[in-house]
Amino acid sequence: MRERRKGDGATTGNATSRFSNVSLLSVASTLPSRVTTSEDIETRLASALSRLKLPGGLLQRVAGVLERRNWAPGESSDDAAESAGRRALAEAGVSPGQVGLLVNTSVTRKHLEPSVAVRLHHGLGLPSSAINFDITNACLGFVSGMNLAANMIESGQIDYAVVINGEDADEIQVNTIERLLREDADRDGFMSEFASLTLGSGAAAAVLGRADEHPGGHRILGGVTRAATQFHGLCVGSVDGMFTDAKALLKGGLDLVVSAWKEASAEWNWSSMDRYITHQVSSVHTNAIIKAARLDRGRVPVTFPRFGNVGPASIPITLVEEQATLAKGDRVLLMGVGSGLNTAMMEIAW
Repeated sequence: MRERRKGDGATTGNATSRFSNVSLLSVASTLPSRVTTSEDIETRLASALSRLKLPGGLLQRVAGVLERRNWAPGESSDDAAESAGRRALAEAGVSPGQVGLLVNTSVTRKHLEPSVAVRLHHGLGLPSSAINFDITNACLGFVSGMNLAANMIESGQIDYAVVINGEDADEIQVNTIERLLREDADRDGFMSEFASLTLGSGAAAAVLGRADEHPGGHRILGGVTRAATQFHGLCVGSVDGMFTDAKALLKGGLDLVVSAWKEASAEWNWSSMDRYITHQVSSVHTNAIIKAARLDRGRVPVTFPRFGNVGPASIPITLVEEQATLAKGDRVLLMGVGSGLNTAMMEIAW
């Protein structure tokens, strides 16, 4: 990885990464079996919507989210992440004993310590020599994990990496609905928590390795990241709730994406990719990104109508949904904005 700098020492990026010998070998997802429709959620919120004089159908009409997945009894985000990890390893033809790194990128965690990664490391049967830790970067966590893993492979420190994620939106949604049903909840409060109602659950995993040892893999070419951390207070979440200034968040995110896109254009030609795999938030967010970056709408697949916003798992889940339609040589750009704000774009040569 390298940073490009102006003459006075100020960064123009935050970072531009290029990789010469790293491939994505596989990507897999595990989805919950329980479907929760937006109608289900609005039925539970009926008294609040009536009291606040808010129209029905907001989740579908404003966000474009028709349904999302939630874990059924006997299912969990950790077990699902393990399942995705096992299938990703099998599809890559990599044994657990060959893995040198496991990075968990989940926002969801049942406790502060130990890391979620240790549970997944044990569940996947990885060797004692395999490094494992959590890395969190809001909804960009999976791409950040891939970037870090690619650097470690490129440097020769490890041969294979598993990047993994499992998200559980149940608790935050239950807490949000309970709070919105209180008599003291007002319209401003409802709208500040609206995004929590679009969240969904799911899990995904990817295996990365050396390109020269896996000619059938999908080359990770590199990408850019950029930060606008003056907006760190626009979207703040925990299991108790997620509170968002949606209008300011959208504007700040779009400005950040456009500035990163323009800067990257000097070194990268991303105007004619075969697929743009964006972080799945809502119809408003997706339409704004398409317009701001002048993307071909037909090359921007969406999964948020069925799965909602699955946090860092959204990008790999959408990539899994699309991989059957991708042909060798297709160019794929992973791109998104995470609370904080950060943006990241990563190109893959399929």
